[in-house]
Amino acid sequence: MQNHWIVDLNFEEDENRTSCTASLSGFSAPGVRGVGVARRNPDDTPDSTIGEELAAARACSNLAHELINKAASGIEDHTHRRANLIF
Repeated sequence: MQNHWIVDLNFEEDENRTSCTASLSGFSAPGVRGVGVARRNPDDTPDSTIGEELAAARACSNLAHELINKAASGIEDHTHRRANLIF
């Protein structure tokens, strides 16, 4: 069996902050999402690309941690023991 998940990144921005939500779509994709935020230093020149990249990286990192937590819960449900997953 082959699975294919797509990571969707959605952004919201204002002049000082960019937030990103990372979610998975596709057949049997788990219902988890990650959130990341980037804040611009008031002394820096506005650059939306940098804010999006940083917010996306943080959202994807958070998504990865949420997936690990979901996998750990699944392991614990099957084994009735505490999962020791290292990330």
